Amino acid sequence: MCKLCQEEYTNPLDRRYHAQPIGCWDCGPKVSLYDSKGLTIQGNINKAIEQILEGDILAIKGVGGYHLVCDATNPKSIQKLRERKQRPTKPFAIMVKDLKMAQKLAYINIEEKKLLLSIQRPIVLLKAKNRDENIAPNISQIGLFLPYTPLHLLILEKLNRPIIATSANRSNEPIAINQKEITKLSNIYDYLLDHNRKIINGCDDSVVMLVKDQQVILRRARGYAPISIKLPFALEQKTLALGANQKNTIAIGFDNQVILSPHIGDLESIESIEYFKNNIENLTRIYNFKPQKIVCDKHPNYESSKYAKENFKEFPIQNIQHHYAHILGVMAEKQLNKKVLGISFDGTGYGDDGNLWGGEFLICDYTSYQRVAHLQYFRLLGGTKAIREPKRVALSLLFDIYDEKLFSLDTATTRAFTKEELITHYILWKKGLNSPLTSSVGRLFDGVASLRDICQVLSFEGESGMRMEEFYDKNITQHYPFEYKDNKIIFLEMIEEILNEDDTTVAISKFFNTLVAIIYYIYKLYNLPLVLSGGVFQNRVLLGLVLDKIPTAIIGNQIPPNDGGISLGQVVAR
Repeated sequence: MCKLCQEEYTNPLDRRYHAQPIGCWDCGPKVSLYDSKGLTIQGNINKAIEQILEGDILAIKGVGGYHLVCDATNPKSIQKLRERKQRPTKPFAIMVKDLKMAQKLAYINIEEKKLLLSIQRPIVLLKAKNRDENIAPNISQIGLFLPYTPLHLLILEKLNRPIIATSANRSNEPIAINQKEITKLSNIYDYLLDHNRKIINGCDDSVVMLVKDQQVILRRARGYAPISIKLPFALEQKTLALGANQKNTIAIGFDNQVILSPHIGDLESIESIEYFKNNIENLTRIYNFKPQKIVCDKHPNYESSKYAKENFKEFPIQNIQHHYAHILGVMAEKQLNKKVLGISFDGTGYGDDGNLWGGEFLICDYTSYQRVAHLQYFRLLGGTKAIREPKRVALSLLFDIYDEKLFSLDTATTRAFTKEELITHYILWKKGLNSPLTSSVGRLFDGVASLRDICQVLSFEGESGMRMEEFYDKNITQHYPFEYKDNKIIFLEMIEEILNEDDTTVAISKFFNTLVAIIYYIYKLYNLPLVLSGGVFQNRVLLGLVLDKIPTAIIGNQIPPNDGGISLGQVVAR
């Protein structure tokens, strides 16, 4: 430390007494600027700002990893970033200098203002004042956050304009945290603004939104993690929970508390699996934790489940059903110790019958669950390909209604295939080849988006639901017909009416209303507290409508509705 910092650090009366992070000009972190070939460039921060203004893309080191940054007011820069990062339509987060700049871009209420200004400095999803197709194509939401390091502040003060600040990583890989990792992305950035402050644990930016004044965390990471959650009972054994395959988090449980890790991400690459392992090692080391029991998802092919079997052979391993874990996570956060009606709507999760669940109504407590209702099954044509291509889901639903008569239909969905493809998919559907059954509400969203020609192929997860939000009209209050029979919710009549609807706004609004009507109908059958979880409840319109209809519905406020809350639910299953 320099003389001045030494005096502050050792003086008990100074506000910087024993303050570990030092941002001093003389003895604080040193900043260096490089070009994409690794050559040192003179000028550091001022030169970096100059290059941003000239339209270049910079990689800038933060506290949890690197951001890829460009001028948010320069469409050419944004397009260059999209092309290089291969991210054609997924929205970008925007970092702004201060609240005043944020208020020029978005409508911000008092509670959202508090979130923006909070010490966690999350990305907050807000209603944009003017849609910007470069930043967030096809949607009117914008993700804004304020600077949370001195380096960010210095850059934004001098730039005096918003910047794109997106995680420096490739799809399905963790955020880059050192020079070795960031230089693998040198084909994306033009310049690298680095510093010599080592990042031990990578941590992405947290993402939150407010729905009916309730906090919904979409990604619980920097500023929010790790978190300790107190349980309504004591655990019998020290438990390590390995989470799901997407939006993975891990958790350790002992006595009457659970420590939940930061967001790890999708376990779909070698790098992400290594990051997953590092998080297990770090969390168990920091808490000097030695597990007595291992818990993982029921899906045998999840990387987290395979890791459990391969690395913890001497431990008892408990497999917890995915949607049950969703509900248990919220129950644990809210310290509910009684039976509830849990509604778990998501993309896919391995069901007890070997099918892919995702539209589930469960009566459950910490010891057991009963599946009292679910969406009728439909096929995912081509298996995992259907998750990326809504047109395949819609086609399956149309085959369920029209069978061979579909070949004479002229719809947005059928036009998305060649005649040969339609014949091939009909054979797949008829014989059930590579076409697993699902009850997923997430996939139902995809199918409806295809029928109304909103989205035929996804470029990012959840795109269909986000785009469908734009069509919702609160003045349309009707819903489509549905039937509840033998524990199944029959909805094919709704699909037929959506297909034949003249107006897409009417179709989408009535679709949302129908989901709410289904939830309300099942809820009224049971005199139990209602708990909502699953990635579909990240949809602002749907969640808002359910909370309007059933104000007592319980959601997680500290854990995400997506699979980021699964590990907490796994820990508490008895």
